[in-house]
This record gives sequence, C-alpha cells and structure tokens, in this order.
Amino acid sequence: MNKNLNPLNWTKKQQIIGGAVAIVLIGGVTTGVVANANHKAEVRKIEQLKKDKVEKAKVRAEKAKQLEKSNEADSKKLLDIAEKTPTDKNIKLAEDSILKVKNAEVKKAFDNQVVGIKNRVKLENEAKTAVSNYQKDAMNQDKYKTAQQAINKLTSSYSKGLKDSLNKQLATSKKQADDATKAQQAKSASDSKAKATNTNKEQSDSTGSATNNNSNNANENTVSQGTANNDVASGSNSYDGGSQNNYSQGGSNTSQNNTNSGSSNQGQGNSGQNNSNTSTNTGGNGSNTNNNGSNGGNKNNNQPQTRYVGWVSVDGVRRYSQTFNTLGEAQSYVDATVNSAEVINLGFEHSIRYGVEPA
Repeated sequence: MNKNLNPLNWTKKQQIIGGAVAIVLIGGVTTGVVANANHKAEVRKIEQLKKDKVEKAKVRAEKAKQLEKSNEADSKKLLDIAEKTPTDKNIKLAEDSILKVKNAEVKKAFDNQVVGIKNRVKLENEAKTAVSNYQKDAMNQDKYKTAQQAINKLTSSYSKGLKDSLNKQLATSKKQADDATKAQQAKSASDSKAKATNTNKEQSDSTGSATNNNSNNANENTVSQGTANNDVASGSNSYDGGSQNNYSQGGSNTSQNNTNSGSSNQGQGNSGQNNSNTSTNTGGNGSNTNNNGSNGGNKNNNQPQTRYVGWVSVDGVRRYSQTFNTLGEAQSYVDATVNSAEVINLGFEHSIRYGVEPA
C-alpha cells in the first residue's frame, strides 16, 4: 500500500484537503440519496393524482349514467301519461323531459312516440267531428260513410274506448234514421192508399147520387081513374081504359081523380113526398069539391164534415199538433214536422211518436 494513500501519513494540509473532499463526496452521496427519495415521492404523488382523477371520472360517469336513467324514466312516465290523457299540457311536459335525455337512440324513440300521440289525437278529433256531423244530419248517407271511415282509422290500443263509444253513437243514430225512413215510407204508402180510397169514395158517391136522382125522377106514378058518367041520358059509363053502355038515369056523377107524386132524391139532399088529392062530386042539386092539402116533404142538405188532427209526441207528450179539414193536409203536416231538424235532434235522446186521427 502506498504510504501516501494512508491518511495517517498525510500532512495536516493533506488531511484538511482530504476531509474536505470526503465531505464533498459524502454530501454528494447524501444529495443523491435525497434527490432520489424526492423523485420517488413525486412519482408516487403523480400516480395518486392519476388514480384520484380516474376515480373521480368513474364517479362522474356513474352519476351521469344514473342521471340519464332518471331522465329516461321521467320521460317514459310522462309519455305514458300523455298516451292515456293526450292533453296539450301533458304532451308539452313529455316533450320538455325528452330534451334532457342524452342517449341519441332513446331520444329518437321518445320523439317518435310523441309524434304518434299527436297523430292519434288528430285522428280521434276527426272521428269525433265526423260522428257529430252525422248525428246532426242522420239521413245523409255520405256523412255516415265519412264517420265510419274516420272511426276505422282509430287503430291504437289507447283509442279503443273512444272507438267503441263512437261506434255505439253511430249505430244509434243510424237506427233512428232507418226507423224514420221506414216510418216515412209507411206514411207515404198509407197516404197514397187513403187518397185512392177517398177518390174512389167520392166517385162512388157521385155515381150513386146520379143513379138515385134518375131513379127518383122516374118514380113518379100517376094513377088516374077515368071519369064515369052514370045515369046519363045516352046510357053510357066511361073509364080511362075503355067504355061500357049502361042504362040511362037522370043524374051525373064524376069520379075521384088521384095524383101521387113520388119522392125525389138528388145528391145528398132528400126531398119528401108531395101528395095532392082532389075529389069532385057533381050531383043533380049542386056540387061539392074537396081539396086535400098539399104536403111538401122535408129537405136536408146538411152533411157532417170530418176534420183530422196531425200530431207528434216527445216522450209521450204531444208537443206538436194541428187540425186540418182533410187527411192529406194532416199527413203532410206530420211528415214535415217529423223530418224537421228540431225533431230529428230530439230523437237522439227522446222517444218520438206521431200519427193522424179524426178530430
């Protein structure tokens, strides 16, 4: 070993220098160790920060996920409410909630559902309007077809209740219209039959009157007994039917002349009998003439006239009625009243009856 390398052989100066060098060396080592420790600590700190950031990101992602689920659930709930009760307010609430949904596919599905609700509401309103229009004009077959087609478009399960109700209303109005049509047809047939009957009756009465008049005019019988001249100087007895010779006597006797006029009937009038009886006796000492009075029969030209009442009742109470001189006028009044808009509208909720009868 070199003695110069042994610190014991160093001079004081060398020892000082050597110590300083040793201190420097030791400090460097120490500094290196400290620096290394600090570096490791920094690395650990960075790694922890990274871990914390990742954890925070996970937490935020989880919260966002939960929020998304909550928003979707809220939207679905509000959409269900809008489906069952599609008011403008409920539809608007559903639309606002969908704006908070971030998932593009879910958002698109919700938006399509809103469009479906709006389209369904439009079809329901059109069906309601079509049925209402038909109820106001139940005799219009075109409006009936339009209403039926509008109802058939309600295919959503949410529209089932409304669809059943509208179909029931439509069927009720259709039945009332059909009944009214049948009744009108029956009335028309009855009117035609009654008119034909009245015409035949008038013709029959006219023919019977003419025949009766001719028969009564021909039923005037005149019975006359001839004048008999008895006990005439010439000795003859004379009759209308011939003559016979008898013995002669001083007096003269003129027989009785009787004339009977039969009854005469013309039209509806009835004329009584006119009887005239005249008796003349001529004797030898004077004459005696008896004139029985003339009796004129009764004549009656008054004939009772039948009037007719046309009536329409609502729930058993006669609300409309009017009296006419002829059956046809009464029937026409009833037809016009039953087919009026007022009575047709009443028929949707009330029982309507009608008829014509003698006053």
